Amino acid sequence: MTEQAMDWQELTSLTRGQPFVVERVRLASNGVAIEGEFELPQLAQLNVEDQVFVTAFVRCHGSIKEMERTFGVSYPTIKSRLNRITQMLDFVETDPAPSRADIIDRLRRGEISAQEALAELDGRT
Repeated sequence: MTEQAMDWQELTSLTRGQPFVVERVRLASNGVAIEGEFELPQLAQLNVEDQVFVTAFVRCHGSIKEMERTFGVSYPTIKSRLNRITQMLDFVETDPAPSRADIIDRLRRGEISAQEALAELDGRT
């Protein structure tokens, strides 16, 4: 018997904004289950209304004018809500510092000098 998957909005409604931890994940393709303690991604931790707002913002390609039309509100209202949501999200580093192994590999290939490698390893770049 196949279980019906719960809609994300239903899950968010059931938790009423309270933090929760996922303890079991099942891969739909093969039924393999993984148990542990998994934290939800930041966007999934937002309330339903904020998730809908962020989704609309992405679909509008970040156009605040389009958001104004979609939600029927003013520019300051959109900016205020974006600022509020931004404060709830941690910054995700998209260009992390290179690992020691990466620095050493670049040094071996002659892409950087020994001094540059030492500076990067010391975190002075």
